[in-house]
Amino acid sequence: MVRSMTGGAAAAGSKGGGKVLAILLLAYIFNFIDRQIIGILAVPIKADLRLTDSQLGLMGGLAFALFYTGLGIPIAWLADRKSRVTIIATAVAVWSGFTALCGFAQNFWHLFLARMGVGVGEAGGVAPSYSLISDYFPPERRARALAIFSFGIPIGSALGIFFGGWIATNVDWRAAFIIVGLIGLPIAALVRFALKDPVRGGFDTGAGATDAAPPFTTVFRTLAAKPSFWLLSFGAASGSILGYGLIFWLPSFFARSFELELTDVTWFYGSIVLIGGVIGTWLGGWIGDRVGKGNPGAYALIPAVCFLLAAPAYAAGLFAPSLTAAWFLFLLPQMLGLAWLGPIIAAVQHIVPPNMRATASASFLFINNLIGIGFGTWFVGEMSDQMTLAYGQESLRYSILYTLGFYLLSSFLYFLAARRLGRDWYRAAA
Repeated sequence: MVRSMTGGAAAAGSKGGGKVLAILLLAYIFNFIDRQIIGILAVPIKADLRLTDSQLGLMGGLAFALFYTGLGIPIAWLADRKSRVTIIATAVAVWSGFTALCGFAQNFWHLFLARMGVGVGEAGGVAPSYSLISDYFPPERRARALAIFSFGIPIGSALGIFFGGWIATNVDWRAAFIIVGLIGLPIAALVRFALKDPVRGGFDTGAGATDAAPPFTTVFRTLAAKPSFWLLSFGAASGSILGYGLIFWLPSFFARSFELELTDVTWFYGSIVLIGGVIGTWLGGWIGDRVGKGNPGAYALIPAVCFLLAAPAYAAGLFAPSLTAAWFLFLLPQMLGLAWLGPIIAAVQHIVPPNMRATASASFLFINNLIGIGFGTWFVGEMSDQMTLAYGQESLRYSILYTLGFYLLSSFLYFLAARRLGRDWYRAAA
């Protein structure tokens, strides 16, 4: 009976997977445009509102992370029980509205509170999307599907840099927030009316694949008993300290240390994020599906190797002798630094039953983003302020250099996770 149920659900779940992935990718692109646009606008915002690097770091990181991480788990718990499509659509509308409100800020606290509102909206977007995609694609294609969805990170970040910089240069930074925020509202309607929730666990055969969602305490006990979950989560968090710190601070670094104007930074760094990010994200997902099918540990081993190689590449880029050399030296670690997305997100989906996926994903994102966004952006700015006396205009260069150690820590944690994943993999009873 279970076999026939899951077979029918699989057929239903497979229909329209490409359309679902395309619409969710579009929403995720705007998720990251709204999240990261503040990095390219940091230079004019700092001058207009007279902020320090530490204040910029708090506004770009902690203000967003507080509600983004805090609300992510209860919203995902709801998504394991109710319509994921409705939750995602509501989230898109909320974060878009608060992004537009950022354009009306008159001081640090106005902008801080508006960014908190963006975090409230984005808390409901990612984990339910992971769960939805996992019910539209079979296990052997999930890493690639989740990698394609994760294209939203480099594409959204790059478009935030391109459009944010262009609008700020030709109009002002306030208009950039307002325009980008308002564009997101029609996308919320598209998600709501164009997508449907498939049967949960339709591609996951075996007893329990389509069971109702359990209480949160059951999910927590399941995750607590799996060391790989904690190693994956803190490995991602360590990498994200640098990842989020770089996407926020590198535009300022290029302006200060390479003396680029805002327009030049827009094209220089935007092209690195777009090209390197898309290639790295796709390759990580593709390799994950190829080698992870018979070896679950490979899902963690891939990012472990990538982060180990990315740290020295970034260090070389920070001291590049020319802009041309810098572009190539930053492109390589940009690829390596995003290769973790497909394999690690897929691994998190696979260590729990289908009816726990949204909550497990949100728990993973809670750890990753609270540390990565909340600490990373602030840490790089605070280090820069503390080093100003010693390094002057170059303090941001050395702040980023010392923060590269978090990539090495991430690599170590992923190597440990690779040894454990095979034992923690969820295998439904026949």
